[in-house]
Amino acid sequence: MLDLYRRTVKRFPLGSVSYMFAYGSGVKQQEGYEKVGNGNIQRPPPGTVVDLVFCVRDALGFHAENLHRHPEHYSALRLLGPRCVANYQERLGAGVYCNTLVPLADLGLTIKYGVVSEEQLLEDLLHWRHLYLAGRLHKPVTDLVNPADNPPLKAALDRNLLSALQVALLLLPDKFTAYSLFHTIAGLSYKGDFRMIFGENKQKVHNIVNPQIRDFFSLYQPSLGQLSNFVAVNMNGQEPGSRRPAILFEQDKSQTATAQHLHQLPGELRKRLERNAACRGDYAEVVDHLSMVPQLPEVLQASVNDIVWRSSVTQSIKNIASAGVLKSLVYSYRKAQKTFAV
Repeated sequence: MLDLYRRTVKRFPLGSVSYMFAYGSGVKQQEGYEKVGNGNIQRPPPGTVVDLVFCVRDALGFHAENLHRHPEHYSALRLLGPRCVANYQERLGAGVYCNTLVPLADLGLTIKYGVVSEEQLLEDLLHWRHLYLAGRLHKPVTDLVNPADNPPLKAALDRNLLSALQVALLLLPDKFTAYSLFHTIAGLSYKGDFRMIFGENKQKVHNIVNPQIRDFFSLYQPSLGQLSNFVAVNMNGQEPGSRRPAILFEQDKSQTATAQHLHQLPGELRKRLERNAACRGDYAEVVDHLSMVPQLPEVLQASVNDIVWRSSVTQSIKNIASAGVLKSLVYSYRKAQKTFAV
């Protein structure tokens, strides 16, 4: 399957692409969907949309060349030229420009691809300004360009995972299972998403996590190693109320440990916590207060939801123009079909 994705992306202008990944049910196994890339199946199941993201150093240059190669991928916004498309990408929503339901008949695929500038992606990964692509990258994806070749980006990707793990630890009790940990992490970018009200399967987070526990564990093992002073792993445990083996965790929930996690949270989340906390003052005072109160998980979750709600609304409105009204309606209809079918 990886070869199929590489054949797909070769038709795009890759000169300014610094990172690229594929994600979603067409790439990673989700519960309730036909198996992906298993046995004799070497491509996503029919009707599945493969999601791609191109991180580019030069948004204007990428769109200028891509419009020349593939004008049919774009909505009527293409008539305003590549500079308008690049400005629309950079200045609105979560900084992502999406082309939706693009058929690649020769490969038997339908793709949706987003374009983001490297600067915007770094900002989201490090500070959770939108928690849009940063949230997608909390979950296992398929890298099509190795981020290790770009040290600042690789460091930001690692920081994003560590931030997600620290937020999850603040939301979880002193003892929890691997499933609970990864369900909490995967849910960070969904709980505040307005599309979960009507456009997404309510079991989506479970469907993502349950078949991918091992992939999640591999993804977060380095971050768990960095926090080994605060969280321990018991590989010989059992799931609560079950005889099945499970990976169990136990964490330090002391005020000192809690304050340490709070001090290291991404900048946008710290701003939201200052706004939502019952006390007033600078962030150090907010940390002193929150590290002692039992309401911390509720305040923290509400603060994460604030970021996700805003970006999910503005980016979804933005996508209507970039996809075109007809494609937006078709895409929403397909989403609804999947919601009720799964």
